[in-house]
Amino acid sequence: MDVNKLQFQYHNSGPIIRDLSTSITAGKITTIIGPNGSGKSTLLSLLAKNLQPTAGQIVLSGRDLQQFTHKELARQLAVVHQQNEAPIDLTVEKLVEFGRLPYRHLFSSETKEDHEAVAWALDCTQLTPLRKSKLVELSGGQRQRAWIAMALAQKTNLLILDEPTTYLDIYYQIELLELVRSLNERLGLTIVMVLHDVNQAVRYSDEIKVMKQGQVWAEGEPKKIISSELMQLVYDVQAVIREDEEAGFYVVPLAAKLAD
Repeated sequence: MDVNKLQFQYHNSGPIIRDLSTSITAGKITTIIGPNGSGKSTLLSLLAKNLQPTAGQIVLSGRDLQQFTHKELARQLAVVHQQNEAPIDLTVEKLVEFGRLPYRHLFSSETKEDHEAVAWALDCTQLTPLRKSKLVELSGGQRQRAWIAMALAQKTNLLILDEPTTYLDIYYQIELLELVRSLNERLGLTIVMVLHDVNQAVRYSDEIKVMKQGQVWAEGEPKKIISSELMQLVYDVQAVIREDEEAGFYVVPLAAKLAD
């Protein structure tokens, strides 16, 4: 996926994305980070075609993203939003079945391929034992895995996750990110996600894009781009960078610059 001179702004507002060009590496986990208001979630919405660019283009599989119908795009990429809603009495299995809609015609019945895709998605997310459970009966982490399973059932090569760890405690955050890494390694999925936690982004990403003021200020392998200088420049935070055998490469925030 390539992004060329992308711009976006809402009516009667200033630009949110400013002449942004970048690319998403196939088969890798790419995480977008940056302070609040930097444009990272807006960029993700543009990549998912939930928003239409003011100018520029996004190219997927050699085609402008805007040329895809919704059904065509749903066979190319799957999206898990930050907040997801479904009837509380819906079972996990029924939710995952919605991932097969891009392959079905109106009033058509489920095929053998549909059943196999749903079973596979449940197995990938370790939800097979909970397939008959209602969503309301699940923990927050289990519900998030169910939404990821629905996205996997779409059988796409690209998975987009908008702040997937929001509202989860630290245990389920780590569990979910371990799942993301496993899906990438086992299935070769290209994964793009937005995270707030810099250390989680460093630990679970092959590449990071650091945004501020609607532009990508730095991008590349975490260890090559994350520095004390970058943390000060982008976040207005004093930080030191550490690396050890047990914890790996990580950021230690020291102090934030107070507003005048």
